[in-house]
Amino acid sequence: MCGITGVMYFEDREPTVAMLQQMTDVIVHRGPNDSGFWTDNRIGLGFRRLSIIDIQEGHQPLANEDDSVWIIFNGEIYNYKELRGMLQERGHQFRTHSDTEVIVHLYEEFGEECVKHLRGMFGFVIWDKKKKQLFGARDHFGIKPFYYHVNDRQFLFGSEIKSLLAADGMNRLIHTDSLLNYLTFQYVPEPNTMFHGIHKLPPAHYVKVTFDGEMSIHKYWDPMFEPEERPFDYYVEQIRETLKDSVKHHMVSDVERGCFLSSGIDSTAIATHMRNIEPIRTFSVGFEGANNETPIAAQTAAALGTEHYDKVITKDDFFSTMPKAIWHQDEPVADPSAIALYHVAQLAREHVTVVLSGEGADELFGGYRIYREPQSLRPIDQLPHSIKRMLNRFARMLPNSVKGRNYVLRGTTPLEERFLGNAKIFTEDMKAEVLRLDTEMLRAYKNPVQIAGDYYNKTKHLDPVSRMQYIDMNLWMPGDILMKADKMTMAHSLELRVPFLDKELFDVARRIPAKYRIANGTTKYIFRKAMEGIIPDPILNRPKLGFPVPLRQWVQGPMGDVLLEQIKASGIEDYINMNTVERMLQKHRNGQGDYARRIWTIYIFALWHMTFMEELPKKVLAAY
Repeated sequence: MCGITGVMYFEDREPTVAMLQQMTDVIVHRGPNDSGFWTDNRIGLGFRRLSIIDIQEGHQPLANEDDSVWIIFNGEIYNYKELRGMLQERGHQFRTHSDTEVIVHLYEEFGEECVKHLRGMFGFVIWDKKKKQLFGARDHFGIKPFYYHVNDRQFLFGSEIKSLLAADGMNRLIHTDSLLNYLTFQYVPEPNTMFHGIHKLPPAHYVKVTFDGEMSIHKYWDPMFEPEERPFDYYVEQIRETLKDSVKHHMVSDVERGCFLSSGIDSTAIATHMRNIEPIRTFSVGFEGANNETPIAAQTAAALGTEHYDKVITKDDFFSTMPKAIWHQDEPVADPSAIALYHVAQLAREHVTVVLSGEGADELFGGYRIYREPQSLRPIDQLPHSIKRMLNRFARMLPNSVKGRNYVLRGTTPLEERFLGNAKIFTEDMKAEVLRLDTEMLRAYKNPVQIAGDYYNKTKHLDPVSRMQYIDMNLWMPGDILMKADKMTMAHSLELRVPFLDKELFDVARRIPAKYRIANGTTKYIFRKAMEGIIPDPILNRPKLGFPVPLRQWVQGPMGDVLLEQIKASGIEDYINMNTVERMLQKHRNGQGDYARRIWTIYIFALWHMTFMEELPKKVLAAY
């Protein structure tokens, strides 16, 4: 795991090592073990290394035999040994034992199609001297980040936005459309970022930039569900064998490995498979109070026989790390569990350099409770359209407190409008109240329903559950789950690997019918069945908790006043109506509704604004 950054100029000019040094210094946390630079006419590559595989020889930037192809690479390729053997049979000569060099020769052999052969997580850039072309790519699921900025003079790129901001002449401006979408999604959907002019290369895409500045972006893979009617037991066996194989491949490294362990089935499945291969260390965190899951995780660790470490996060612990976490995120992500992830990563890094985790299982196998909604709404969904319209109008006239109102509203609202992913913080009406922006912007921007609509249009042939999973695979997972996973672990120079997000395992999951995923009143039904006899029985049907942050209670108490004061002092008054925020806090405390997540979403934007828009000195930023 590493950090990459660099620049390509569209005129005859060689980048300076001094500027590349600036761009890499701010991401030293991604690679504290080594750094490297390479420049030529129009191109400059910078690199920070966290040594995981081929510790002695894996220095980057790295080139092929005649120095005509150069690469900087962030990630891990789990099938690199198989690919290396194939390439050697075709006559390629290797100077190292690294997975990085495999990509170089794979590019020589297959060109842009090289990405289709890779099993792993990656963000890399290749400079092809003969073609005078830059080729960059991001992995299938978006596990590793890839940011870029392009104008008529240059193409800047990096693993983190802060590298681009450190380049000469970069301006910091808020992208207003991104703010509008952030308030609904609690993250900025790709390809935009909160910064005007800085973009994310979407998952499963590659970019080509020519010598004269012509840029093109191409999609090479799509995580589409294609259910096939096969026996239930067939899929159970496929899940068992493919997950076991994925964990085995994800454990390849030359450094110590461990596993995050929560109270749920996903991380327990990964830890169990790891423990069957070798003794391992496991790590968990929880919060003070009734929802502290560390005792359950400790019981699971004891049953598995792991060397276990845990930590209970206090309110002071949580808020004292907020400034660092916000800086490492680059963009506002209003998921409170990100801070819990920051702490468990900090704990794990005291003992290991690589951790495996359970991200992705819910998206692959239907693990979120919201995926049960199509079944529960079926009685209304089967009604004639005219009756549903009438019921919808009637329900809107009822007070919010009337029991069943929300059920009728959701049942009479098309899936494409009611489900935008796992987070829906502010509606468009709420945004009109909280924002101090021209109302024309609210009418004109590409809104969350339209963004989700791009994916819904591709899935009209699928059942509602598969459509919901496809939305989350393309929006929620890269925008929230994987973004916080990468940034919060790399903050501590810890490499996180996600065996569920393996293209071989997805090839199994995408074929499983929805009736096997959501069944018997539970989520991930077939996955639970596949894990019978493998993980401890008490874990199999335990409800999903995640990281249950006690946010509602904190906002009700004195901490609510602290958040409000920080919001007011953050410099966002040009965007946010402070009177509306105060009213939300008052209503929350009076029991007139749960406004905690909305206040938190604004609070995270406020902290981000203070960090990146109020010109925090670079020397302070680097200290994080």
